[in-house]
Parts: sequence; C-alpha cells; structure tokens
Amino acid sequence: MRAEEVARYLQDNPQFFEDHADTLAQINLPHPHGGRTISLSERQLLALREKNKELEKKLREMISFAQDNDALQHKVHEFVVALFAARDLATLQEMIPHLLRDIFAIPHTALHLWQTNPPSAEVLAFADAQALPVCLHHPTHDTAAWFGEQAAQLHSYAYLPLHAGSDTIGLLVLASEDKQRFYPEMGTVFLQRIAEAVASALHPYLDH
Repeated sequence: MRAEEVARYLQDNPQFFEDHADTLAQINLPHPHGGRTISLSERQLLALREKNKELEKKLREMISFAQDNDALQHKVHEFVVALFAARDLATLQEMIPHLLRDIFAIPHTALHLWQTNPPSAEVLAFADAQALPVCLHHPTHDTAAWFGEQAAQLHSYAYLPLHAGSDTIGLLVLASEDKQRFYPEMGTVFLQRIAEAVASALHPYLDH
C-alpha cells in the first residue's frame, strides 16, 4: 500500500483514531531536529510551538510595519504644515529641499518647475506619462545633470511628477547614495502624498 493511500484512508475514516487510541500512543516519530524519537503527541506539540513562533514573528513584523507607517504619516503631516508657511515661490522652492532633508533624511533633491526650468522633450514626456511616483536605480534621460557633481555617487532615484489637475507643472526628484533607499518595487503611497502636497503648495504661485 502506498503512502498516499494510507493518508487518504485516514482522512476518509477519522474514527480510526478513536478505535485505535492505544496504537496512536505507541507511534514514535523522529525528532524534527534529529536525535531521539518522540511520541506522536510530542511531535504535534513541537509543531504547534513552531507554528506559534512563526505567528509571533509575523505579529512583530506587522506591529513594526504599523509603527513605521505611523511615523511616516507624522512626518508627512509635519512636511505639509511647514510647506504652507511659505509666502512666495522663491521661499517655497528654497524650503522644499531643506524640509525633505530635515524631516525625511533625503540628502539629495532636485525640483524643476516647467515655468522656470523648461524640461527637455524627453523629460516632459516622461513626467506626463507618470500618474504616480516612479522609483529607479538609474537617472532617466538628462536628469542626472540636475544633481551636478554629486550625480556620480547617486544610485537610487524617486521621480515625483507634480500635477495640477490634468497638467504637469514640474518634477521633483529625490536621490540617494543608498541603492535600496528607492527601488522599483517599493510602495509609493507616501511619495505620492509628498508630491500632492508640493504641487498644491506651488500651484497658487504659478502662471495659469
């Protein structure tokens, strides 16, 4: 009889365990970590303990993730409040890189508004095509030049298109020497909130 047939028989006949309780008590199994043999009940207890450890680990990860999200939400709120303290476009453009560095520890930023810094056709098409922020491990088109001499040390980028309704008014680029700071698979919810806040703060000062 094959193992699959035994397993199927036991599944189809659960009363077997009640009718042969003594037999179950006599079954010994290899210890999962080697060495001595243990009873079926001990093996089940070990399995439950391992499962509990896995659940506890997942719970700790979920709690840590929730705490990180709360911290990020607080930082976004702090960022938004600070943005709307500006009273003119020049002050706002100067504030944004400082706020991103001080609040989010993002050391390198480049803010280009189409009104004051018209982009190349390729960058304009790229920004228009993005509904949400895009994270890359390399600069796109000619945007590396926006970071000057520092560009050679940068290995991850977050591109945040700035929209006003259906129009794109500019592009905010965040960059880091750390390749894992921004990466293609990362979530962009908080980056999108930053982009929306920046666009909303800038929009009143731009020509319409």
